[in-house]
Amino acid sequence: MSDIIFKGGQAKGYLTPTPSKSHTHRAIIMAALAEGKSTITNPLISLDTEATMDAVSAMGATVTREEGRIIVEGGNLHAPEKPIDVKNSGTTLRLLTGICSSFGEEVTLTGDESIQKRPMAPLLDSLSAAGVKCTSNDGKAPVTVCGPVTGNMLTISGGVSSQFVSSLLMTAPITGQPTTIKVTGNIVSEPYLDITIGMMSCFGIHFDKNSLDERMIRQSPFNRQANSSVEACKKYSAQPQKYQPTDYLVPGDFSAAAFPFVAAGLAGSVTIRGLDIRDPQGDRRILNVLQAAGCAIAIDGKEITVSAAGRPRPLDINMSTIPDLFPIVAVLLATADGKSRLWGAPHLRFKESDRIAMTEQMLKALGADITATDDGCIINGVEKLHGGRVEHHGDHRIMMAAAVASLVADEPVVMENDGCWNVSYPGFIEQMKKIGLKIE
Repeated sequence: MSDIIFKGGQAKGYLTPTPSKSHTHRAIIMAALAEGKSTITNPLISLDTEATMDAVSAMGATVTREEGRIIVEGGNLHAPEKPIDVKNSGTTLRLLTGICSSFGEEVTLTGDESIQKRPMAPLLDSLSAAGVKCTSNDGKAPVTVCGPVTGNMLTISGGVSSQFVSSLLMTAPITGQPTTIKVTGNIVSEPYLDITIGMMSCFGIHFDKNSLDERMIRQSPFNRQANSSVEACKKYSAQPQKYQPTDYLVPGDFSAAAFPFVAAGLAGSVTIRGLDIRDPQGDRRILNVLQAAGCAIAIDGKEITVSAAGRPRPLDINMSTIPDLFPIVAVLLATADGKSRLWGAPHLRFKESDRIAMTEQMLKALGADITATDDGCIINGVEKLHGGRVEHHGDHRIMMAAAVASLVADEPVVMENDGCWNVSYPGFIEQMKKIGLKIE
C-alpha cells in the first residue's frame, strides 16, 4: 500500500462542515423504526453510516440514497436472515443490539477484528437482566440477542459508553410496555444522550426524565470534580410509543470540525460556515479548549472563525465528555508553552484502538514529550515537532490528528494511505488541501 505525506503549510480559508456522523446513524435507525417514509437531508455518507444503512436494510427497511439525502421507508423491522456485519462501526453495533433485542427471534451482530475487541458486556448484562437471551464472545462481538424485553426496568452503568445508554433509550418505547432506563454513576460522553433524546423527540418519542440524585455533577472539560466518586442515578421512563416518520436535517459535525479548527489554531485562520453553537454536540467544546489555549475565536451566527495567536497555552482538561477530541487536543498541546494534562477518559482504551496508547505513540514518533496515564496523558510542550512516520493502525482519528500535527513539524509526516478517514470524514483530504495543507 502506498504512503500519504503531509508537508505542513498554513491553514487558511473557508469550509462548510461535514455532516454529523452521530446524528446520521441515529436518524437512519429511527427512520427505519418509523412506519412510513422519512427523508434525511445532508446525511454523512461514510463507511460507518453505510454499515448502518446496510443493517436496517437487512432488517426490512428500504433505504434509497439520492444526492444530498437518504429516503427511508420504515416500520415492521424484523430479524434478518443472516448475521448483521457492522464492519468497523461501534455505533451501529451498540445501537442496534438494543433494537434487535425487541424482536422475538435470534439476531447475531458481528464486525471486523477491531469491533470484536470492544466491550459489550454492560449492555448485554442489562438486556439479559430484562429477559433477553444474550450470548457473546466473552462480552464482545459476535453477540446474539433474542427478545423480547420482559422486564420494565433496565439498569446500566453510564461509566463505560454512552452508546449503551442510547441503545436502551431508543429501545424503550418499542418494548410494548412502560419501560424505565436507570443509569447509575457518572455518564461518560453525556452530551450524546442529549442528542439521542432530542432526535427521538423529532421522531415522535418522548420521555419523562428525572434525576434521582441532585448531587449529579454536570461535566465540564475544566471541572476537576466531574471525575469524582459521587454516586449518581438518572431515570428515563417511556410509555409504549411508535416512532413517527419525519423529514430530518443533519447538522454539521463539531467532531470533524475540530481538525480544521485545531489546524487554524496552530498555523493560520479558518472559518467554517454552517455550525450551530447551540447544538447539543459535546464536541462543540473544542472551541472552549482552543480559546483557553489562547487561540482567537470569532462567532457570527453560524459562521465560526478560529485563528492562531502564538504558541498555545498549556491546559488541564477533563476529557470525560469529549473523548473523541483526545488525539487532536493532544496535538494542539504538543507545542504548548508548558505542561498539560488530559484526564478523565479511561474508556478511550476501548475505542477503534487503545486511543490513549495510540496518541502517545503517534506524538512520540513526531518528537513530542508525552506520557500516557490510565485515563489520559501528560504533555510537556516542545517548540516544534520533528516529523516522521506514524503508524495509525487504521484509526481514523489518530490519522487525522497526525496530519494536522504536520503544521508544527520541521519535517513531513508520513503515514500509510489506507483511506481510514472515510470512516467518519470522507472529505478530510480535500478539505485539508483546500485550507492549505501540502499533501502528496
